Amino acid sequence: MEVLKDKVALITGGSSGIGKSIALTYAEAGANVVVASRKKENLDKVAEEIKALGRESLAIATDVKIPEQVENMVNQTVEHFGRLDIMVNNAGRGIPTQPLEISVKEWNHVLALNLTGVFLGCVAAGKVMIEQKQGKIINIASVAGVKGDPGMIHYSAAKAGVIMLTKNLAASWAKNNINVNCIAPGLTATERIIQWGILPSDKNEDGTLLPRLLRPPGPKNIADLALFLASSASDQITGELLIVRSHFSWDR
Repeated sequence: MEVLKDKVALITGGSSGIGKSIALTYAEAGANVVVASRKKENLDKVAEEIKALGRESLAIATDVKIPEQVENMVNQTVEHFGRLDIMVNNAGRGIPTQPLEISVKEWNHVLALNLTGVFLGCVAAGKVMIEQKQGKIINIASVAGVKGDPGMIHYSAAKAGVIMLTKNLAASWAKNNINVNCIAPGLTATERIIQWGILPSDKNEDGTLLPRLLRPPGPKNIADLALFLASSASDQITGELLIVRSHFSWDR
């Protein structure tokens, strides 16, 4: 069933990993999907996959740290489709480091990418959705923003900020029928994480597969939750944090 039939969705960080999975899941559910990230050549491939599913798509090169580019991203979406129903602020990245090794420049970069970029996306989309008197905003945080991560304190601080940003905007925009919710994935089996070789084994010593709740989630698990939050099934849910993670000891 096309639960997002003819809706218009915009996803940052949409060229790979969780963002790409959300984009394709939305398209399968009937939405027209705009994907954004810094490199358009990577986005074009995703846009073609969306079109192959019978939906319209735009690929817009955007650095979410730059206000003018975020405004342009949203403006292009509205100019092409006439509205914006769903905004997913997914762009972000963790950079492992130790507290005393973090320069002010690096601190500012990580917060700009992971927190300010989300703020800019929320504000740009919010302006459109307030005029429409409806909309769904979904911010992607991290379990690191809930329980911390001593190896990435700047990333953890930024993602904690995303959670509080979500809750405050949900309260501010409830009167405008704008739902603002947050997903916090734990360590997720994206292509990049798999390549880094940091995932624990998903098998027992005898070679049998671990129960699914003891294995790390995949991008599709996050995308399915993002689909629920974008659909009418979540119309009475706002300001909430939903965590998707393994229940094995290393991800608690």
